[in-house]
Amino acid sequence: MEDVKSTKPKMSGKNSKVIAALMIGYTMVYMDKTMISTAVIPIAKQFSLNTTQTGLIMSAFFLAYSCMQIPGGWLADKVGAKKVLLFSLISIAVTSYLFGIVGSLFMFVGIRFLAGLGHGGYPPSTSKAIAENFEPHQRVLAQSGILTTTGIGGILAYTLGANVIEWHWRYGYYMLGTLFVVAFLCVLFMLPNDQAVVKTEESVQEKMPLSQTLKNPSVILIFIILLLENVVTYGAMSWMPSYLTETFDLTVAQAGAIMAVSAILQIIGSLGTGIILTRVFVGKQKQFIITSAILAALGIGGLIISTNIIVAVICVALSGMFIVSTFAATASWPQKIFPEEIIGSASGIVGTGGTLGGFIAPLLIGALVNNAGGNFSVAFIFMAVSLLIGAFISLLVKD
Repeated sequence: MEDVKSTKPKMSGKNSKVIAALMIGYTMVYMDKTMISTAVIPIAKQFSLNTTQTGLIMSAFFLAYSCMQIPGGWLADKVGAKKVLLFSLISIAVTSYLFGIVGSLFMFVGIRFLAGLGHGGYPPSTSKAIAENFEPHQRVLAQSGILTTTGIGGILAYTLGANVIEWHWRYGYYMLGTLFVVAFLCVLFMLPNDQAVVKTEESVQEKMPLSQTLKNPSVILIFIILLLENVVTYGAMSWMPSYLTETFDLTVAQAGAIMAVSAILQIIGSLGTGIILTRVFVGKQKQFIITSAILAALGIGGLIISTNIIVAVICVALSGMFIVSTFAATASWPQKIFPEEIIGSASGIVGTGGTLGGFIAPLLIGALVNNAGGNFSVAFIFMAVSLLIGAFISLLVKD
């Protein structure tokens, strides 16, 4: 008799629960990544921190995140996605509560480093869960759909999070920890158990070691592309609220409202990417990535020369949408070109490139702004060039 647990399910109510559970967790992950950019504004004022020091708080998170991506992906392949997802969510909940308690630069950096370790297991395990629960032709759309949480998490961070932070930044992190507990419970009860899948894959893991995955040229190229893209993604995420508050004399809540508008367009960009790649740009992933990157770079260029707040809002929103489109097209690519038995490991490796970009961006952008006497123009030019270089490297990927 056929073991139904090992059979790939069709798109169904069960799959809808999988998507919902993963999206809830990913929304909290992106809310945490995004909310720190507004939280560091009152933290910097309270503890007299400069841009280099606040950049260190943000970069410590991404350093740990980068360190954990490959082990997280390997663990997802080895023991199953659900276990790693649950561990990630509960550990982030704990570190969120702790961040709301501590009160020194050393502790801020240390707690964000621990939070990054928790975050590192979530993206590759999500990719593994998609591979376990969806047919190959459904995976790119499913992955792109889940990546709409980039915008959803951003909206929550820049509206709910920013307003609670305006009240007191510590309360923002108590709230965040509680939301991660909710996400943990959703994954616990809505995501299918994966023990049966692990049993069928153990022999495959022996035949396909991590070292073999590391030798795949496409894995390394997408690693580099995501690194360059996420210098832009996390550079904008980390410093755009500070740019808006300082350049246009806005409050944290006002800057958060502008970023929320951008986050709405990011949802459209991410969801639209999945639809376009599966219906219009079928087999043209590279062309889509390059087109989106050029449009995003034009938006960043408009931001550099804008002196009017309305023009700036339009440029922030449009550049954010196309940056996310570029990222979503690249991040969903592994689902199309790598086999299921290595998808967790491959996603962990390429995801490490993305998180290294997140580690580099806050420190580097902060240093560029510092050296320019508070002017963001050089930093924005650097971000636009990084995005374009990454996009054209996609031409070298064999798909």
